[in-house]
Amino acid sequence: MSTEINQLIDWQPNPALSGLDLVSPEAHRFGMRHFAAGVTILATGDNQERAGLTATAVVSVTADPPRLVAFVNKNVAAAELILRLGNLSVNVLADDQEDIARAFAGMMKDVHGPARFGFGDWGTAASGAPVLVNALTTFDTRVIKLYDESTHYAALCEVLATRERVEAKPLLYFNGGFHRLRNHT
Repeated sequence: MSTEINQLIDWQPNPALSGLDLVSPEAHRFGMRHFAAGVTILATGDNQERAGLTATAVVSVTADPPRLVAFVNKNVAAAELILRLGNLSVNVLADDQEDIARAFAGMMKDVHGPARFGFGDWGTAASGAPVLVNALTTFDTRVIKLYDESTHYAALCEVLATRERVEAKPLLYFNGGFHRLRNHT
């Protein structure tokens, strides 16, 4: 296990800003509701077990080397499995895959755990992670670093493979609901 610290140790926050109050968690959540984001299914697993969740907190870090960060709530079943297996697929949903988003977000009554994988066509990526065959885009990754950030883990991942479905449009999440892009002519 690497003991390398990937942080600017000598950098210090601006002391003039340290006394300013933070917004309430509710105000922060309300503000973030207005940040439109693509919808993904984060999935992990092996031949014995698999888990996944709907997420919008995924961001590209660098193209060279190809890396992304995915934020995973510590309280979901997938978090422990990601820690143990170190694999993760990021499946960007197309606008015709809202049912998959709802299943993995826990929005469907009586659909929990492995039953979520009954929605969509799932294969296995080179990393061993489940991958959504007809996603808009898939990223097969290996987790190389984990950061403990309050209620979430920030998983820094190296991208092993991608696959695209070019004819589709993305499913978006905005203001508490799923949305589709409209064509403007």
